[in-house]
This record gives sequence, structure tokens and C-alpha cells, in this order.
Amino acid sequence: MRRMKLRKQVTVCGGAIFCVAVFSLYLMLDRVQHDPARRQSSGNFPRSQISVLQNRIEQLEQLLEENHQIISHIKDSVMELTDTGAVSPSGHLPFRSANGSWVLPFDGRPTFLAVKPQDCQFAVGNRGQADVQMLDVYSLLKFDNPDGGVWKQGFDITYEPDEWDNEPLQVFVVPHSHNDPGWVKTFDKYFTDQTQHILNNMVVKLAEDPRRKFIWSEISFFSKWWETADIHKQEAVRKLILGGQLEIVTGGWVMTDEANVHYFAMIDQLIEGHQWLERNLGITPRSGWAVDPFGHSATMPYLLKRANLTSMLIQRVHYSIKKHFASTRSLEFMWRQAWDTGANTDIFCHMMPFYSYDVPHTCGPDPKICCQFDFKRLPGGRINCPWKVPPKTVVEANIAERAHLLLDQYRKKSKLYRSKVLLVPLGDDFRYDKALEWDQQYINYQKLFDYMNTHPEMHVQAQFGTLTDYFNAVYKAHSIPQGSRPPEYPVLSGDFFAYADREDHYWTGYFTSRPFYKSLDRVIESHLRGAEILYSLAVANARHAGMEGRYPVSDYALLVDARRSVGLFQHHDAITGTAKENVVIDYGTRLLRSLIGLKRVIINAAHFLVMKNKEFYRFYQTEPFLETVSENVDRPSVPALEKPGLKTMYVVLFNPVEQERLCAVTVLVNTVRVRILTEDGQTVPVQLSAQWSSASQMSAEVFEVKKRVFNKLSQHVGSTLHTALYHYAQTFYISSHIKRKDDPREVKVQMQFMVYGTRPSKDKSGAYLFLPDGKAKPYNQKEPPVVRVVEGPLFSEVVAHYQHFQQTIRIHNVPGVDGLSVEITTMVDIRDQTNKELAMRLVTDIQSGDVFYTDLNGFQMQPRRHYLKLPLQANFYPMPSQAYIQDSHHRLTLHTAQSLGVSSLESGQLEVIMDRRLMQDDNRGLGQGLKDNKKTANRFRLLLERRSTGNKMTDSGTTSFPSILSHMTDAVLNHEVLALPVLPKRRGIPPLQTFAPLKSLLPCDFHLLNMRSIQSQQDPHSPSPYTALILHRLGLDCGLEVQNLGFNCTTTQGQLNVSGLFKNLDLQLLQPMSLTLMHSSTPLANDSTISLDPMEISAFKLKLR
Repeated sequence: MRRMKLRKQVTVCGGAIFCVAVFSLYLMLDRVQHDPARRQSSGNFPRSQISVLQNRIEQLEQLLEENHQIISHIKDSVMELTDTGAVSPSGHLPFRSANGSWVLPFDGRPTFLAVKPQDCQFAVGNRGQADVQMLDVYSLLKFDNPDGGVWKQGFDITYEPDEWDNEPLQVFVVPHSHNDPGWVKTFDKYFTDQTQHILNNMVVKLAEDPRRKFIWSEISFFSKWWETADIHKQEAVRKLILGGQLEIVTGGWVMTDEANVHYFAMIDQLIEGHQWLERNLGITPRSGWAVDPFGHSATMPYLLKRANLTSMLIQRVHYSIKKHFASTRSLEFMWRQAWDTGANTDIFCHMMPFYSYDVPHTCGPDPKICCQFDFKRLPGGRINCPWKVPPKTVVEANIAERAHLLLDQYRKKSKLYRSKVLLVPLGDDFRYDKALEWDQQYINYQKLFDYMNTHPEMHVQAQFGTLTDYFNAVYKAHSIPQGSRPPEYPVLSGDFFAYADREDHYWTGYFTSRPFYKSLDRVIESHLRGAEILYSLAVANARHAGMEGRYPVSDYALLVDARRSVGLFQHHDAITGTAKENVVIDYGTRLLRSLIGLKRVIINAAHFLVMKNKEFYRFYQTEPFLETVSENVDRPSVPALEKPGLKTMYVVLFNPVEQERLCAVTVLVNTVRVRILTEDGQTVPVQLSAQWSSASQMSAEVFEVKKRVFNKLSQHVGSTLHTALYHYAQTFYISSHIKRKDDPREVKVQMQFMVYGTRPSKDKSGAYLFLPDGKAKPYNQKEPPVVRVVEGPLFSEVVAHYQHFQQTIRIHNVPGVDGLSVEITTMVDIRDQTNKELAMRLVTDIQSGDVFYTDLNGFQMQPRRHYLKLPLQANFYPMPSQAYIQDSHHRLTLHTAQSLGVSSLESGQLEVIMDRRLMQDDNRGLGQGLKDNKKTANRFRLLLERRSTGNKMTDSGTTSFPSILSHMTDAVLNHEVLALPVLPKRRGIPPLQTFAPLKSLLPCDFHLLNMRSIQSQQDPHSPSPYTALILHRLGLDCGLEVQNLGFNCTTTQGQLNVSGLFKNLDLQLLQPMSLTLMHSSTPLANDSTISLDPMEISAFKLKLR
């Protein structure tokens, strides 16, 4: 099996986090000349090594004849490791004790867990009550779809003509242009063809009349335009913003997807946009605008609130929910986090009521009438009105009739809201790209406004406005400060998945579409976070040593490039998998270019940090000091050795997690004789495994070494390789009982593979929609799968090869986080299928009923219910990082390293859609099916936890939190240890030492989201002396019994002393900031203790040197 990727993580000596540690590998070669030039054919490989392997395999096959023996053997050896103090005959570890278990040197390693009882209160405490709880709305609604008349999905709206006599209707028409940074064209093509013209015309046309307004949201496009704009255009833009004619809304790099994105990237793209705005325009966005993401997450309002925005708008919400909210006049509400104990997280939110954000669906309930007021559709143009009544140019003769017709729509729409202030967006995708359209819309509307405003009997005040003009008018109408709750307005908590725009067309397919890129995205995010942190630490250490001039500070440009590529990919047609094939390739190319840059940043930082004597440090652009582990089987990461005898190689390991880790790490070698030492000469246990070139073919040239790293260790390594191959007569489902060593109860877990088809007629599944042809059918294939079992001291695994996927189940024999969950990797390849979706289903005897839990953006858990009243596809939800089911005894969590769609269709089940191949478009504008599938590795961890007996309280309906073990499992799955071999040097390798940046342990309920070097105000491609420290305090459920975590875990009630955190660095500034660094508070004393509430994300500006 080609397991090139570094699958296992490492902990290194000394309580170190983000530790960069050094190991040496001794490769002992048989004294046979090995000529690398002749490595192509395995025939030239030393015969002796092959025969050693063959003998071992033969011995093994005699030992393990029967499948059930192997499986039970793995259970014995891994699940029930004995902690007997048996002594090996030779004194060498690991060895097998009498009962067949492996004895390893660290089985008794003590660690402590000190979670303060107060830190457990949060999960069980009382919540601030919301008036509208989305879970309740779901149970209340019928989700029927009666014909509502002109407003198809709604109802007839009526009003009394005198309703506005005392307080006239205030109308704000907000012109906008929705620019997708890639969808059916690439980002650059859109820019060239449309976006640059929109912005060029904006500068000219807004200046023609101070009453004209416009809003813009995507900074990725705006910054590209700004760089090409001359000084006069730039000045004109500043003037338009200052004068309130142009408003930047949200101000993120993109208008992010909200289902598949991880909160690290949501925040990062928001910072990238806001930092650009601060540097170039000196402005801070006030209002959020999200008209196109396909469903809305509760994480977004929290992040916008933390970035100091006061109001927000959303659009794509299930039509039944829109109708319900419209009928109760709850379309405007305070959106509060489900876990908030007060009202700290409240943000004012406006939900658009109708089908779309285009002009026909924004002026009022009747699209046939509203379309007549989209003046781009005047006869003679390229687009017309599907309702067959075209717009008319406004002239003296028709103005009265036109104005009254439009006002009727405005009044009807206004009846759905609580205030006499009305928002009317005016725009669509890539609108206003021609000067003619600016004239058509602005001139005709201005005539209508002038008419309305000069006829007092109409009781209306209409004008162009920005989004914030509208929100400010609402606050003013209620006489309250910006962003506060208007009297009687409802408070809502929950989210808005899944989205359906009509009938049973649920947009739940895109939770999985193009999983290869969803997976790549997370790998690059982990590299970006690792690179940011190491770069910040390296530059601060270089400053401290007065060596700034010798460090490649210019690597900052590589970080900027990666931030922007990752930011771009968070766009709601990118990570969603809903762009055209050539656009997907463009995104992929950008991501890979960034990954190469990030590896360079990591290598350069690690090189500087592990030098024992910094005086010897030399940076050569052309001659890197380290390399990253090669993904290529033909080239082992520890290079082929030409001279016989003993050869030392050095490997630097980087642990990107903020806690100590005890785990196995893989490197590839080209000899079976390997010994690994820590930097102080202690031997590390290793397990040597074969590299598999096919299901049953071993590579004779490349071997995997798994090495285990931790604190105290002084024994010699014995390495063994046990492998057995089986062909199964019947379908081989991995079906077993998961039993934890310490738990008498076992939980049945069966893993099944299922296949969904799509509908035979009319509407079929596509990139967006999931429209299955009924329940899933079991996957089956004619030939039985090849099953391979590998067993050894550090890990044991079962690999099953099927025609369309290959499943690896691995158990780690390690105390701590790595050993407490089962690692599952499914390599999926469905390129020869048509209209099929492959699902992995876990069937257990957990009594979970119809309740399951999925995460939102890796930030928080959201309880879900399976409803029989909804179609099958409506019960799927996004799973960016985990999903779990539970009963009063157990919780079973499936952790994932990539976003996929998940559901629980029966009690005790969890199922994940792993890939989908669809041959047709689903009529949402893409114009393509999903046919560019790739071979994709989906990585999971399955964690079974026992709920403590005292925990018989009923589960809260609205909140749930992972355990500390679950949080750590998520961290190790998403942030693999990077192995960086030291390249051989002509002058020999200077002395290296482990770099451990932290002086004191970070409390284990703190997650260090990022340490981001802040850009210099002068040059965006070089850093300022400041670093943004972004911390998230995790919400913990302590009602799950904690095992030995393998590291020391303490909590501090949210207290942290930042100045005592970093070794060898002086803290010269500690300043609390808003999340995107635009608003600052008074700096704290450098030795202050900061304090975070559970679930809080906070940012600080540091100066370290």
C-alpha cells in the first residue's frame, strides 16, 4: 500500500509543542554494492534481503492460517495490551510476552489530567433562552409545498391603504453585483471579461450623481482591480467610500461557503480581506452580506460579531422556513449562539424573504411585476423577462402608473417585516459591467423615487442606499444604538442547513462533491497554520539573536500567496465542488503552488530553529537544508545509499499541535536494517513494514519505518514484520465488536458500503443536488476482496482491496490519544461508475434514536434529528470535522480529515457519502455533471467513549460538546507530524538540537488557532514586527470517562499568562484586538493574564523579540 503520506504523529522530549525535534537514522546495509542506477528492476536488489522477507512471510503464514485467528489475534495484541511487568529474555524491547501481547518500553508512562470542575460546568450549565430554536422550527413545520399564488412558495399578502399615513414607508434600494471568484469561468477570466469593467464603470457612474449608491463584497477581485487602477481611480474610490456612496460589505477575501469550510480558513480569509482594506482604504466593514452560500452556518454570525460587525444579511434558506418566518414576521432577528449564556454573541440578522437575490425576486412577492423594474431587461437587450411582460422606460406618460405598481410591491414586502423601513436589493450575478446598464437602472429608478417622494399622498420616502444605510434606518426607527436588539424582535439560535430552493431539491450533494479537493484544502490549511507559527517563531528568534538580516524574511511573500490561495478556495463555488472542470483545475493549481511555497517556509524556519549554534546558520536559496518527505515511491525519503556499511541520516520532526504527542511516524527507507536514535542517543522502538506496490505485491526496494517517540526511552530496537494475505470467498465486511480494554461492555460496530443511484426521470443529482433513487443498496462485486493483515509492536492493520475502494483499518499500540481510536483510511476510485454515490455506513447497537450530532465548521457541535416527514436527501448535513451518535452508555464519534456529507438514517447508524460521480447538470447554472473524479483518500478516526455513570441527566436538546480526548483526536487527525530529512552536506552536518518554543504547558482546553505575522503597512509582502495570536477556548463535555491521554493535561478556568508562554523571547506588547485586527483595545501590561470564556475566540497583537 502506498502510504507515503506521513500518517502518524510524534511527540518529542520536554513537554514541547510545535516542537521541532531531531532524530538520527542508522541504516545498516548488507555489504553488497548497491548501484542506484540499476534500481529500476527489482532483480538487482540484494537477493539476501528478499529471501529474509520471504522466510519471514513463510514463517508467518504457518503461524496464522485462519482469518478469525488473525482478527482475534489483533484484538488480543492491540485491544488488550497487558501491563504486566514481564521481562524479555534478551532485555530488548519490544518483545512478545507469553500471552502473545507486545511489551513496549512506555506502557507504564505516567501522565496526569487536571481538569478543574469549574471548566466542566459550561457543558451542563444553563443557556440564555432563544425565542426561536431552529430544531423546534423543524419539528413544527410540515414541509409541504402548497401553491402560494404569485409568490409560489409563500402566501397572499394584503394591506390597508392607510397603514403608512402616520409613519411613511422608508425604502432603500441597494444596487449590487454578485461576483463569483471562479464558477463557470476562472477567477482571472471573470476579472478580464466582467469584473474590471464593473469597477471601472462604478468609479465614473457613481460620481455622476451623489444620490447613487453601490455595495461590493469580494476583496479578492477588488484588490486585483486596485493594483491595476491608476492613482486617480484610487482617489475617486476613497472619495466615494468617504461620501457614503460605495460601501464594502463583509469585506472577506471571498463570500465564503458556510457548510464545508473549517473555521480556521473562514477566519483567515476574513482577516486577509480586512487587512487589505485597512492598509489600502483605511475602512472597517459594518455589515455582512451573504446572498449566495447554499445554506447558512451559525459560526458565521459569531465570527462577524467578533470582528465588530453590527448587522448581517442572509438569503439561501429553505423555502418552508422562509415562509414560516415571513408569516410570523421573524425575518429579522438577533442571531445568538446556542451555547451563549447571555446575549454576548447576538448580532442583528436580516433574512431575504423570496426565492432569489435577483431583481424579479427582490422588489416584492410578484416576480412578474418586479421583473418589469429590472431595466437591464429592456427590449432590445440580451436578457428578457421569462414572465413575458418586459420593462418599460419610465417617461412622463407612464410614471404615475409605474410608481404605483412598484409601490404596491414595496408595501407587500414590507408587511413581512416589523419596521416601516424596507430593503430592496437591485442586482444579480456580474451586473453593471456596461455603462448602459448603469444608466438604465439608475436613471429610471431616480425618476420613480423623485415621483414617489414628491407625492406625499403615497406616504413613501424612496432612495438608493447602501446596506448599512438600511440597517441604520432600522435602528433609528426604533431609537436604539447600532447593533442592539429592537424591542420585541425575536432571538434565534441554530443554523440553516439543509437548503432547498424548490420542491424536494435539497442542496446536500455539495457536502461531498469533489472530495479530492476538499481533502487537499485541509492538508494545505494545516501546512499554512504550521508555516505561519514556525515563521513567526523563527523571525522572533532571529530578532532576539540580532540575526534578522541573515534570515529569509522574504518568505513572507510565500505566506501571503498561500493565504490568498486558501482564501480564494473558501469561495462558495470552490470548496463546494460546484465549479466547471477547468475552474477546478485552476483552483487546484493555485493550491499546489501554495503548498510548495509553504513547505519552503516550514523548511527554512525549522532549519534556523534547530541549529544548536546560530552562528553556523547560513541560508542558501538554491541549497535547502531540509526536504519534505517525498510522496513518490520511486524515491525513498531517506536517500539510497551507495557505500556499504554504516550511514547516519538525520530527520527533523515538526509537531504542529500545541500539546505533547506520543505517536508513530512513518519514513521510507531502502534497507531492512535500521536503527533510530533520539538526539541524546536513546534508541527509539521501530516497526519495519513493507511498501505494497499492489494488493498482494511487495516492493523489494522501499520499506516503511514507523518510529515511536516520547520522553524517556533507553532500549534497543527489535523490529519484526508479520504479514498475511487472504482471499475471501464471501463479501468481506469489516464487522466487529469494539471493546475498550477497561470497559466490560462491548459495542457492536459493523461497517457497510452502500451505493446510491439517482432518479430515473426528470430531475437528477448533480454537483449541488442529491436526488437519490430511493434507499442505498449494498455495494457488491463479483470477485472476493483481497485482505491483508499486518501485525507488529507499534501498529496492526487490516487492508481490504475492493474494486472501487481500498479500506485500511489500523490500531495503534500506543498509550494516549493515538491508541484510543481506530484509524480508518478509505481510498476511493469510482471513475468507471455512472450516476453512483458511494457511502460508508456504520451500524451499531447504540440506542441513539433519531438524534445525531454534526459539527459546524470544526468550531461547534449542532444536534440534528432524522425526520421521516422529510425526503431522505433532506436528512444529510455537512460534516467538516466530526459527527457522533450516543446513548446513556456510549458515544461513538467519527472524526474526519475532510468535509463530507453525513446522516443517521436509523437508530445506531452513521453514514458518510465518500464520493459521487454524476453524468448530468442539475440545472443550477453550472452546465456540467461531476465526471472529473480522482482517486481520493478519505481519512477518519473512529472513537468510542464511555459516558460516566453519573451522567444520567437528559441530553440538552440544543447544545453538545466533544470531550477533551475527542478534541485532541481531531487535532492529531488534522495536523500530522511533518518529517523533514536533513539533506546530506559536503561540509558535514552542523550540531542540531530540538527546538521547543513553549516555556509552560498551554492549558489543554486552549487551541492555538494561529500565530500570524502581521503585514507591514508599507509593503504588503513583508512583515511588521507584530504577530497576531489567535486563541480558541474549547467547550468541553467532561461526562465522558477520560483515559490516559499520553500527555499532561491541565485547565485553568480560561486563564493564560502570555509573557510566560514563549521560551527565550521577550514580550514587548500584548494588545487585545477584534478578530480581524481592525479594532484595538488598550494594551495590557506585558505580564497580564488573559482570560477566555469557553468557546470564545480572541485575537491579540503581540510584539515578540
